[in-house]
Amino acid sequence: MKNLIFSIIRIIVGTIIAIPLLLYPYLYFIQEKLLFIRQDLSHSVQNYSFVEEVQIKTHDNVTLHGWLVKSEPKAPLLIYFGGNAEEVSGHIMDYKQLAGWSLLLVNYRGYGLSTGSPSEKNLFNDAVLLYDTFANRSDVDSNKIVAFGRSLGTGVAVYLASQRNLQGVVLVSPYDSMKNLAQEYYPYVPVSLLLKHHFDSMSYASVIKAPMLTMIAELDQIITPKHSLRLVKAWGGTVQQKIIKNANHDDISLASQYWETVTYFLDSVLEKDQL
Repeated sequence: MKNLIFSIIRIIVGTIIAIPLLLYPYLYFIQEKLLFIRQDLSHSVQNYSFVEEVQIKTHDNVTLHGWLVKSEPKAPLLIYFGGNAEEVSGHIMDYKQLAGWSLLLVNYRGYGLSTGSPSEKNLFNDAVLLYDTFANRSDVDSNKIVAFGRSLGTGVAVYLASQRNLQGVVLVSPYDSMKNLAQEYYPYVPVSLLLKHHFDSMSYASVIKAPMLTMIAELDQIITPKHSLRLVKAWGGTVQQKIIKNANHDDISLASQYWETVTYFLDSVLEKDQL
Protein backbone atom coordinates (compact mmCIF):
# COMPACT_ATOMS: atom_id res chain seq x y z
CA MET A 1 0.00 0.00 0.00
CA LYS A 2 2.82 2.41 0.89
CA ASN A 3 4.48 1.77 -2.47
CA LEU A 4 1.21 2.54 -4.23
CA ILE A 5 0.78 5.82 -2.31
CA PHE A 6 4.38 6.83 -3.07
CA SER A 7 3.82 6.02 -6.76
CA ILE A 8 0.71 8.18 -6.88
CA ILE A 9 2.53 11.04 -5.14
CA ARG A 10 5.41 10.79 -7.65
CA ILE A 11 2.95 10.92 -10.54
CA ILE A 12 1.20 13.97 -9.09
CA VAL A 13 4.48 15.77 -8.39
CA GLY A 14 5.81 14.87 -11.83
CA THR A 15 2.67 16.25 -13.44
CA ILE A 16 2.88 19.48 -11.45
CA ILE A 17 6.48 19.93 -12.60
CA ALA A 18 5.89 18.87 -16.20
CA ILE A 19 2.94 21.15 -16.98
CA PRO A 20 4.86 24.41 -16.40
CA LEU A 21 7.88 23.03 -18.25
CA LEU A 22 5.66 22.38 -21.27
CA LEU A 23 3.87 25.71 -20.91
CA TYR A 24 7.00 27.89 -20.79
CA PRO A 25 8.26 27.05 -24.31
CA TYR A 26 4.74 27.59 -25.62
CA LEU A 27 4.60 31.07 -24.05
CA TYR A 28 8.06 31.86 -25.39
CA PHE A 29 7.17 31.06 -28.98
CA ILE A 30 3.70 32.65 -29.08
CA GLN A 31 4.54 35.90 -27.28
CA GLU A 32 4.70 37.89 -30.54
CA LYS A 33 1.12 36.86 -31.31
CA LEU A 34 0.05 37.94 -27.84
CA LEU A 35 1.95 41.23 -27.90
CA PHE A 36 1.52 42.31 -31.53
CA ILE A 37 -2.05 41.73 -32.71
CA ARG A 38 -1.69 42.80 -36.32
CA GLN A 39 -4.58 44.58 -37.97
CA ASP A 40 -5.45 45.11 -41.63
CA LEU A 41 -6.30 48.55 -42.97
CA SER A 42 -9.57 49.34 -41.24
CA HIS A 43 -10.68 52.61 -42.88
CA SER A 44 -11.02 53.83 -46.42
CA VAL A 45 -9.04 57.06 -46.36
CA GLN A 46 -10.63 59.78 -48.45
CA ASN A 47 -8.56 61.95 -50.74
CA TYR A 48 -8.43 65.02 -48.54
CA SER A 49 -6.15 67.81 -49.75
CA PHE A 50 -4.66 68.12 -46.25
CA VAL A 51 -3.85 64.39 -45.92
CA GLU A 52 -0.64 63.15 -47.51
CA GLU A 53 -0.16 59.41 -47.88
CA VAL A 54 3.40 58.56 -46.90
CA GLN A 55 5.70 55.58 -47.43
CA ILE A 56 9.05 55.41 -45.68
CA LYS A 57 11.68 52.86 -46.62
CA THR A 58 13.65 51.53 -43.65
CA HIS A 59 17.32 50.53 -43.60
CA ASP A 60 16.34 46.85 -43.83
CA ASN A 61 14.13 47.44 -46.88
CA VAL A 62 10.75 47.45 -45.12
CA THR A 63 8.08 49.95 -46.18
CA LEU A 64 6.24 51.84 -43.45
CA HIS A 65 2.91 53.20 -44.60
CA GLY A 66 0.76 55.94 -43.15
CA TRP A 67 -0.49 59.50 -43.42
CA LEU A 68 0.62 63.02 -42.60
CA VAL A 69 -2.39 65.15 -41.72
CA LYS A 70 -1.10 68.63 -42.45
CA SER A 71 -1.88 71.88 -40.71
CA GLU A 72 -0.43 75.30 -41.48
CA PRO A 73 3.02 75.61 -43.09
CA LYS A 74 5.91 74.95 -40.70
CA ALA A 75 3.50 73.48 -38.13
CA PRO A 76 4.40 71.65 -34.92
CA LEU A 77 4.11 67.88 -35.31
CA LEU A 78 2.42 65.22 -33.21
CA ILE A 79 3.71 61.68 -33.90
CA TYR A 80 1.23 59.00 -32.81
CA PHE A 81 2.18 55.48 -31.68
CA GLY A 82 -0.82 53.20 -31.20
CA GLY A 83 -1.74 50.20 -29.12
CA ASN A 84 -0.86 46.58 -29.83
CA ALA A 85 -4.09 45.89 -31.76
CA GLU A 86 -4.45 49.29 -33.39
CA GLU A 87 -4.40 50.23 -37.05
CA VAL A 88 -4.00 54.00 -37.04
CA SER A 89 -6.02 55.21 -40.05
CA GLY A 90 -9.00 55.70 -37.75
CA HIS A 91 -7.22 58.62 -36.10
CA ILE A 92 -7.06 60.81 -39.19
CA MET A 93 -10.13 62.77 -38.12
CA ASP A 94 -8.48 63.55 -34.79
CA TYR A 95 -6.98 66.55 -36.59
CA LYS A 96 -10.20 68.35 -35.68
CA GLN A 97 -9.04 68.31 -32.06
CA LEU A 98 -5.53 69.49 -32.90
CA ALA A 99 -5.80 73.01 -34.27
CA GLY A 100 -2.44 74.25 -35.50
CA TRP A 101 -0.75 70.85 -35.26
CA SER A 102 0.16 68.39 -38.00
CA LEU A 103 -0.43 64.72 -37.15
CA LEU A 104 1.74 61.81 -38.28
CA LEU A 105 0.07 58.40 -38.34
CA VAL A 106 2.23 55.49 -39.49
CA ASN A 107 1.32 51.85 -38.93
CA TYR A 108 3.75 49.50 -37.23
CA ARG A 109 5.39 46.82 -39.34
CA GLY A 110 2.83 44.19 -40.29
CA TYR A 111 -0.10 46.49 -39.55
CA GLY A 112 -2.25 48.12 -42.24
CA LEU A 113 -0.17 48.42 -45.41
CA SER A 114 3.20 48.46 -43.64
CA THR A 115 5.38 45.48 -44.49
CA GLY A 116 7.71 43.48 -42.28
CA SER A 117 7.29 42.07 -38.77
CA PRO A 118 6.97 44.00 -35.52
CA SER A 119 9.41 43.67 -32.65
CA GLU A 120 10.66 45.93 -29.88
CA LYS A 121 13.86 46.66 -31.77
CA ASN A 122 12.06 47.36 -35.03
CA LEU A 123 9.45 49.64 -33.47
CA PHE A 124 12.15 51.59 -31.64
CA ASN A 125 14.33 52.00 -34.74
CA ASP A 126 11.33 52.94 -36.88
CA ALA A 127 10.25 55.61 -34.39
CA VAL A 128 13.65 57.29 -34.65
CA LEU A 129 13.53 57.03 -38.44
CA LEU A 130 10.11 58.69 -38.52
CA TYR A 131 11.34 61.53 -36.34
CA ASP A 132 14.48 62.08 -38.42
CA THR A 133 12.55 61.92 -41.70
CA PHE A 134 9.82 64.38 -40.79
CA ALA A 135 11.95 66.73 -38.69
CA ASN A 136 13.82 67.48 -41.92
CA ARG A 137 10.72 68.45 -43.88
CA SER A 138 10.16 72.10 -44.68
CA ASP A 139 6.52 71.95 -43.58
CA VAL A 140 7.40 70.71 -40.06
CA ASP A 141 8.78 72.82 -37.22
CA SER A 142 11.58 70.53 -36.05
CA ASN A 143 11.78 72.35 -32.72
CA LYS A 144 8.17 71.53 -31.89
CA ILE A 145 7.70 67.77 -32.15
CA VAL A 146 5.67 65.83 -29.57
CA ALA A 147 5.38 62.03 -29.30
CA PHE A 148 1.94 60.66 -28.43
CA GLY A 149 1.80 57.02 -27.30
CA ARG A 150 -1.11 54.88 -26.22
CA SER A 151 -0.82 51.56 -24.37
CA LEU A 152 1.95 49.57 -26.15
CA GLY A 153 2.85 52.74 -28.04
CA THR A 154 3.79 54.54 -24.83
CA GLY A 155 6.92 52.41 -24.71
CA VAL A 156 7.79 53.50 -28.24
CA ALA A 157 7.16 57.16 -27.43
CA VAL A 158 9.30 56.93 -24.28
CA TYR A 159 12.17 55.38 -26.22
CA LEU A 160 11.97 58.11 -28.86
CA ALA A 161 12.04 60.76 -26.14
CA SER A 162 15.24 59.20 -24.80
CA GLN A 163 16.89 59.41 -28.22
CA ARG A 164 15.69 62.73 -29.62
CA ASN A 165 14.93 66.20 -28.29
CA LEU A 166 11.15 66.31 -28.08
CA GLN A 167 9.04 69.28 -27.11
CA GLY A 168 6.81 67.01 -25.04
CA VAL A 169 5.43 63.51 -24.57
CA VAL A 170 1.79 62.42 -24.22
CA LEU A 171 1.27 58.97 -22.70
CA VAL A 172 -2.15 57.32 -22.44
CA SER A 173 -2.25 54.21 -20.26
CA PRO A 174 1.54 53.90 -19.95
CA TYR A 175 3.43 51.08 -18.21
CA ASP A 176 6.71 50.80 -16.36
CA SER A 177 7.97 47.73 -18.25
CA MET A 178 6.55 44.81 -20.16
CA LYS A 179 8.24 42.46 -17.68
CA ASN A 180 6.40 43.95 -14.71
CA LEU A 181 3.16 44.01 -16.64
CA ALA A 182 3.46 40.39 -17.79
CA GLN A 183 4.47 39.22 -14.33
CA GLU A 184 1.17 40.55 -13.02
CA TYR A 185 -0.70 38.40 -15.57
CA TYR A 186 1.50 35.32 -15.08
CA PRO A 187 2.70 35.43 -11.45
CA TYR A 188 4.13 31.90 -11.47
CA VAL A 189 5.98 32.17 -14.79
CA PRO A 190 9.68 33.22 -14.95
CA VAL A 191 8.82 36.15 -17.22
CA SER A 192 12.29 37.69 -17.12
CA LEU A 193 13.74 34.50 -18.65
CA LEU A 194 11.10 34.11 -21.36
CA LEU A 195 10.39 37.69 -22.44
CA LYS A 196 11.91 38.78 -25.76
CA HIS A 197 10.44 42.30 -25.96
CA HIS A 198 11.06 44.19 -22.73
CA PHE A 199 9.74 47.69 -23.52
CA ASP A 200 11.44 48.84 -20.33
CA SER A 201 10.25 52.45 -20.13
CA MET A 202 11.51 52.75 -16.56
CA SER A 203 15.08 52.38 -17.75
CA TYR A 204 14.75 55.50 -19.93
CA ALA A 205 12.41 57.67 -17.86
CA SER A 206 14.89 59.35 -15.52
CA VAL A 207 17.08 60.74 -18.32
CA ILE A 208 14.16 62.30 -20.23
CA LYS A 209 13.73 66.02 -19.51
CA ALA A 210 10.83 66.70 -21.89
CA PRO A 211 7.55 67.54 -20.14
CA MET A 212 5.10 64.67 -20.04
CA LEU A 213 1.33 64.40 -19.87
CA THR A 214 -0.02 61.07 -18.70
CA MET A 215 -3.66 60.05 -18.74
CA ILE A 216 -4.63 57.01 -16.70
CA ALA A 217 -7.95 55.18 -16.73
CA GLU A 218 -9.14 54.72 -13.15
CA LEU A 219 -10.66 51.29 -13.89
CA ASP A 220 -7.96 49.99 -16.23
CA GLN A 221 -7.58 46.22 -15.78
CA ILE A 222 -5.17 45.70 -18.68
CA ILE A 223 -2.51 48.20 -17.59
CA THR A 224 -3.41 48.75 -13.97
CA PRO A 225 -2.74 52.30 -12.71
CA LYS A 226 0.14 51.27 -10.46
CA HIS A 227 2.30 50.58 -13.54
CA SER A 228 1.56 54.03 -14.93
CA LEU A 229 2.25 55.73 -11.60
CA ARG A 230 5.64 54.04 -11.28
CA LEU A 231 6.66 55.54 -14.61
CA VAL A 232 5.36 58.97 -13.58
CA LYS A 233 7.43 58.84 -10.41
CA ALA A 234 10.60 58.00 -12.36
CA TRP A 235 10.15 60.68 -15.05
CA GLY A 236 13.04 63.15 -15.32
CA GLY A 237 11.02 66.13 -16.55
CA THR A 238 7.88 67.88 -15.40
CA VAL A 239 4.69 65.82 -15.35
CA GLN A 240 1.02 66.61 -15.79
CA GLN A 241 -1.10 63.71 -14.58
CA LYS A 242 -4.79 63.11 -15.21
CA ILE A 243 -6.77 60.22 -13.75
CA ILE A 244 -9.86 59.67 -15.90
CA LYS A 245 -12.62 58.65 -13.50
CA ASN A 246 -14.88 55.69 -14.34
CA ALA A 247 -12.86 54.94 -17.51
CA ASN A 248 -11.24 51.68 -18.50
CA HIS A 249 -8.44 50.80 -20.90
CA ASP A 250 -10.56 50.75 -24.04
CA ASP A 251 -12.87 53.72 -23.50
CA ILE A 252 -10.53 56.30 -21.96
CA SER A 253 -10.44 58.32 -25.20
CA LEU A 254 -14.23 58.66 -25.09
CA ALA A 255 -14.13 60.66 -21.86
CA SER A 256 -15.27 64.26 -22.20
CA GLN A 257 -12.03 65.62 -20.74
CA TYR A 258 -9.71 63.50 -22.91
CA TRP A 259 -9.03 65.88 -25.79
CA GLU A 260 -9.42 68.90 -23.56
CA THR A 261 -6.54 67.60 -21.45
CA VAL A 262 -4.39 66.84 -24.51
CA THR A 263 -4.90 70.24 -26.14
CA TYR A 264 -4.23 72.05 -22.85
CA PHE A 265 -0.90 70.23 -22.57
CA LEU A 266 0.04 70.92 -26.20
CA ASP A 267 -0.77 74.60 -25.75
CA SER A 268 1.34 74.69 -22.58
CA VAL A 269 4.45 73.24 -24.24
CA LEU A 270 4.18 75.77 -27.07
CA GLU A 271 3.77 78.63 -24.62
CA LYS A 272 6.80 77.43 -22.68
CA ASP A 273 8.84 77.46 -25.88
CA GLN A 274 7.86 81.07 -26.54
CA LEU A 275 8.97 82.35 -23.12
